[in-house]
Amino acid sequence: MNANIPTEITVNKKKKELLVVWDDGHTSIYPFSLVRNACPCAECRGGHEQMGTEPPHEVFYMPIEDTPATRPVEIEKVGTYGITIAWEDGHHFGIYEWHYLRALCPCPVCREMMIYGQ
Repeated sequence: MNANIPTEITVNKKKKELLVVWDDGHTSIYPFSLVRNACPCAECRGGHEQMGTEPPHEVFYMPIEDTPATRPVEIEKVGTYGITIAWEDGHHFGIYEWHYLRALCPCPVCREMMIYGQ
């Protein structure tokens, strides 16, 4: 997947979604729980050796939940390469780099591209 950069990031607390519009015109809609389940920090991934540039495949099959762990309270840009999210349960680690966030897009087109490596 090519490196894309967001042109807009919106949090919709009512729908419990993070919306990202990318510079190639694609729009990604992420359920909050998907984003939290895919947290790229060493603590959530089970150590530095488990961290990678792609989200773990199993996060796409985890249940959608609404808990303090899946409610963002603040999203901050990190340099020019990603965002970090503070969650209601106090967790605030992990940097979602643009490539990682785009690879996390749950839409059918992006899922197929990730599966078939296009």
